[in-house]
Amino acid sequence: MKKLMIGFCLIVLLIAGCSTASPEKVKDNYKIGILLSDAGLGDESFNDSAFKGLEKARDELGILFDYKEAPDGKYEEKLEELVAEKYNVIIGLGFSVQEALEKTAKKYPDQQFVLIDGQSDVANITSITFKEQEGSFLLGMVAAMTSKTGKIGFIGGADVPVIHHFENGFIEGAKYYNPNIEIISEYAGSFDDTEAGAAIAERYIKNGVDFIYHAAGFTGFGAIKKAEEMGIYAAGVDIDQFYIAEKTVVTSMLKNVDQAVFKIAKTLVEDGKISDKSLSFGLADNGVGLADIRIIKLTPEQQKAIEKAKEDIVSGKIKVTAEKGNSQ
Repeated sequence: MKKLMIGFCLIVLLIAGCSTASPEKVKDNYKIGILLSDAGLGDESFNDSAFKGLEKARDELGILFDYKEAPDGKYEEKLEELVAEKYNVIIGLGFSVQEALEKTAKKYPDQQFVLIDGQSDVANITSITFKEQEGSFLLGMVAAMTSKTGKIGFIGGADVPVIHHFENGFIEGAKYYNPNIEIISEYAGSFDDTEAGAAIAERYIKNGVDFIYHAAGFTGFGAIKKAEEMGIYAAGVDIDQFYIAEKTVVTSMLKNVDQAVFKIAKTLVEDGKISDKSLSFGLADNGVGLADIRIIKLTPEQQKAIEKAKEDIVSGKIKVTAEKGNSQ
């Protein structure tokens, strides 16, 4: 029911927004179609951020857009639907759609595709990636500064390279501030299972963990709510998730998918096509970062340490590991 209501509201907003765009803005009829990742709209995270970017493109650039969801994993079927609907650009959101997107792109070489959260060599696919490890490094520092037990935890949605970025950055940032910090990691195997997230969080807390960071979509929502219930701190991901648990969420690692999606739309409007083969967004270009730090109060020295680390990451003095296994 929750997702049904969200979907209904979004459809209403979409119709209203499209009807108010000026004739000048839509004269070229640029259209973007997007296949959302597994959890779909209402994930309070990745998908919602991408949708926000499309809404901004609609309101400011006159872009027309529509979206598809494939909770049953029938990605190719939904991509075929988008191709048939003749969009200028079709976006595949998330690593899970990559195989289907590449197969579809090869079948339709004149159609322009964008893959977010993956790297593809297919000629008509533009790849967009993020340096999640950089923002997660700063969040790891905050976790180490906050923890009283000296034990913190990470929850991943799936054991895949893009989620390793979050995990590795978190570990390296925490150990950068406190080399003796203990970090526990576990993968839920799903981005849409709140009960699994809650169960992992409960095990962590019973084992002395007092700060949890997730990169697990709606699964992480369950972890945050369990952290709130059991009275420990947590961090959100992708968007500012403070409102989920206002006594628990210290900060969130912002992954500005909305800005990346808006940039794609802006380039389409200005150039009529997407020429870049790949784009990567990190701290230097505000592709990732931290939401406001709330609930806790850092000392001036701790705040300076975070700012200094950010400067050193941007300058290259600190190199944060993206590949799994090199930071532990």
